[in-house]
Amino acid sequence: MNAVREHGAGVSIAQIAMAAGITKPVLYRHFDDRADLQRAVGEASAEILMGRIWPTLEIDAEPVEHVAAVIDAFLAGIEDEPQLWRFVVHNPAEPSAGAEIVEDVRGQIAALLATIIGERLRAEGRDSGGAEAWAYGLVGMVQSAGDWWLDRRTMSRDALTNYLTVLIWSGIAGVAGIDSPTAAADVLRLVPHPTTASAKEATDG
Repeated sequence: MNAVREHGAGVSIAQIAMAAGITKPVLYRHFDDRADLQRAVGEASAEILMGRIWPTLEIDAEPVEHVAAVIDAFLAGIEDEPQLWRFVVHNPAEPSAGAEIVEDVRGQIAALLATIIGERLRAEGRDSGGAEAWAYGLVGMVQSAGDWWLDRRTMSRDALTNYLTVLIWSGIAGVAGIDSPTAAADVLRLVPHPTTASAKEATDG
């Protein structure tokens, strides 16, 4: 994992062995091949990521804040370990090994979101049958947005968390028929506002 952090997603087996202080033949006594090694790195990386996300279910918060917490925990995880994320998800050498890990992580995060969405729908007396399907769709969207953000960094993590939360919560609120002023305020307060300088430039322009 340290070799990936240092050399990036394209790290070689020789670089990994050197970081471990062993030779390649010794490394292959512990792993069948590169795919096996990537799975091990992916599983350890997934544990780190999920270690950030699981505690979000324990917070005492409104559903919209739960959604924001899950999104922010995911983005914080890939922000802190970008090379590990790229090694597992976008490693061209062993894409199938990474796909297995990513699917597992998606499933775990989707389960969290499905719980949040399903509980909210049932509390409003609505059909919660689509909660899991929506959760998987939302996870795919957040992952794609996270990949884009890691490469572009055109906004802060807080801003991206807020934008995604607004989009997701607006959809949940619409399906659940939540149209109270409080619910609307929960969404609107998450929309990033331009800085004073940006607002002035827009006015002057």
